[in-house]
Amino acid sequence: MDDDRPLSRGPSHPLGHAGQLAGEPLDSYSQHELTDRIAALEAEIARVKAHAARSADHRRLADSIFSPRSGD
Repeated sequence: MDDDRPLSRGPSHPLGHAGQLAGEPLDSYSQHELTDRIAALEAEIARVKAHAARSADHRRLADSIFSPRSGD
């Protein structure tokens, strides 16, 4: 599985698969399955946060290179 592959985003789910997960009934899951699901979701949150941080770093670098310098 490619970790950088974007989720498909359809009109019925603005957040792609995350939108589907948010509305899924949880009644049929066992306690163990719920714990596993939480761990998987927390890992995904960490992955997205790390990607967002890399993107912000890249943007700051680009801004520092291409923004006009004051006093020149």
